[in-house]
Amino acid sequence: MSFRQRVISAVIGAATVAVLGLSASPASASVSDGFVSGGGDFDNDWGDEGPLSMNSNTRSNATCLWQQILWAEGANEQNGTDFDASDIDGVFGENTRHATMDLQRRWKLEDVDGIVGPDTFGYLDGRRLVHYDGSESGTLWMHYNGPTHHFYITRSGAGRYGFWEGSDNDNGTPIRYASYTSRNCS
Repeated sequence: MSFRQRVISAVIGAATVAVLGLSASPASASVSDGFVSGGGDFDNDWGDEGPLSMNSNTRSNATCLWQQILWAEGANEQNGTDFDASDIDGVFGENTRHATMDLQRRWKLEDVDGIVGPDTFGYLDGRRLVHYDGSESGTLWMHYNGPTHHFYITRSGAGRYGFWEGSDNDNGTPIRYASYTSRNCS
């Protein structure tokens, strides 16, 4: 084989490996999608989400979803009381950071840093969401069953997660989609 043929063969081989590597990668939800999202089985959607912190996606409905989780989990605030419904405002401040660190300690996560990244979000995969209904449009209806509270959550046919503020979805509040770029929760 000539030098030129070896170079062409090597380039084709490298290109093939690159294409196969890309096509073998799992589909990934992320901040770049703009929403907490997923597809396929709902019990492994959140391990590639985040970050939410005092420096990233600080004011967002994704933060509001996380605060709903803190409330449902009974995470402790700075003053030692449970994170409550009045703390859910979609703003990742010091109180949310403290409650996040409380959960990270309880869950025995490696990084207790107050940042909600793939490990913290991913801890919930297969643990708290319980499917109770679906529709032909592909929308899944679930409960988030925390040890202290529960709330309703949905995943649209497009894969976007949404939630209702509080535990009762019949109270007239609209679904809030867990956007990383907008905030309309109260």
